[in-house]
Amino acid sequence: MQKFLKRLHWLDYVIVALVLVAVVFVIQRVGGTLNYNWRWEKIPNYIFRYREDQERWVANLLIQGLVATIRISIYASILALVLGVILGVARCSANLAVRMLARTYLEFLRNVPPVVVIFIFFFFLSEQIIAALNMERWARGIARSDDNQIWTFFFGDMRRFPALISGVIVLGLFQSAFVGEIVRAGIQSIDKGQREAARSIGMSRFQELRYIVLPQALRKVLPPMANQFISLVKDSSLVSLISVPDLTFKTVELVASTRMIFEAWLVAAAFYFVICFSLSMLFRRLEQP
Repeated sequence: MQKFLKRLHWLDYVIVALVLVAVVFVIQRVGGTLNYNWRWEKIPNYIFRYREDQERWVANLLIQGLVATIRISIYASILALVLGVILGVARCSANLAVRMLARTYLEFLRNVPPVVVIFIFFFFLSEQIIAALNMERWARGIARSDDNQIWTFFFGDMRRFPALISGVIVLGLFQSAFVGEIVRAGIQSIDKGQREAARSIGMSRFQELRYIVLPQALRKVLPPMANQFISLVKDSSLVSLISVPDLTFKTVELVASTRMIFEAWLVAAAFYFVICFSLSMLFRRLEQP
């Protein structure tokens, strides 16, 4: 901490002071001009609440939404990474049809507003998959059973499982387009001489990708990939538009029931900041040699 303080310039202190003054000014204007009654003392009860029938503290709306956001982000990241690697490899394929199909998918998603993409994937793909697999009936059956602790740990309330899966599929498919472009750039950054050397010793195209190209490419694309996963966490708020009970959806519920507009959204913003900043610090550590 002392080393950090020594690196600070006097201008840094001035900027911090100006930011604090601006925050105080905004709070006073909200309370005065809008005649807003701040109720910060009630917010902790919507983070955790005490259940007298169980005699213990349990997660309330905001924590429930936060946990759902973390689950959706993790599962969607895995799906986006798998699909993105496949799309990135397809973009570099020697087959023209495969390249064009992959490029069409990527260009469509990268040039259409995310909200439109979310609804397209939800109504035309995610909902169809859930209905075809009869997932709602299966999830309700697990929710009624007594031995569902493992399912609850990984997916939360199983009655909301179809909504969770919808959010994961929609977000994973959307983010896979950006991951695919990152992977494609990483593959094309590998020197062609290494590929020619791999072919000269009898390696197949698959072996060349597996042992030579992808290990080097994935190492090179770690920084932009980390930024993309942080962006995925923030973009996860979009799935609230299709009634997925994430942090944004729960915050909307809280605002609608209590009218604590500023308190609820500021707490939600703080939760998103903590997640994204923690990931940023983690990826920065991983990037160090």
